[in-house]
Amino acid sequence: MGGGDNSQLISVYPEELSFQIELEKPSSCNLKIVNNTEHHVAFKVKTTSPKKYFVRPNARIIQPWDSCTITVTLQPQKEYPSDLQCKDKFLIQSTKVAPSTDMDEIPPDTFAKEGDKVIDEMKLRVVYKSSNGHANSEASGLTSPGAGSDDISMLKNPSSQELATIQRLKEERDTTLQLNNQLQHELDMLRRRRNPKAGGGFSFIFAVIVGLLGLFVGLILNLSLAGPTTSTE
Repeated sequence: MGGGDNSQLISVYPEELSFQIELEKPSSCNLKIVNNTEHHVAFKVKTTSPKKYFVRPNARIIQPWDSCTITVTLQPQKEYPSDLQCKDKFLIQSTKVAPSTDMDEIPPDTFAKEGDKVIDEMKLRVVYKSSNGHANSEASGLTSPGAGSDDISMLKNPSSQELATIQRLKEERDTTLQLNNQLQHELDMLRRRRNPKAGGGFSFIFAVIVGLLGLFVGLILNLSLAGPTTSTE
């Protein structure tokens, strides 16, 4: 019910509010309100989300066959709306007023629906547009928010420091495994050459050494498999 519909007291151009969305920045659009009559017409702008928008002026009296331009500003947004959809609505009320009515001090009951007073209402929808296509990728969910996304990125693209740490742990693991194999071989040689009379004592010492080596190797392997711990501070 906008545009050039002269059955209404006023016409509005364009017939919808379009905002170019860019994070942390306000976005504005202009509306031209035209008086289609030979009478003085007062209008008032309302919205379902008054905290999100500034409207200047939000009310005014337009002389016969004259027009007025208003600016609607969307406050800076911290995130893109889902799929760039907006459910906000604007309502522009208009009514005839006496020529003597002060343009800057419209009576508060001017738009009250009482008696035979005619109050025209025009609804406008809000349209969000992306900035250089950036909003589309954000709003469509292509970027996964929340915990874990940074960790995945880190694993796919490790830093040079992380690569160096991983390489060092691998070298330590390989060295430990080589040392363990060498000790196992030497213990086997000693066992073959041991004195049968001292078999009991040697078997106990051998078991203790093997047990300690097993614990040590297990600890090193667990540390190397777990990978480096990256500080987030």
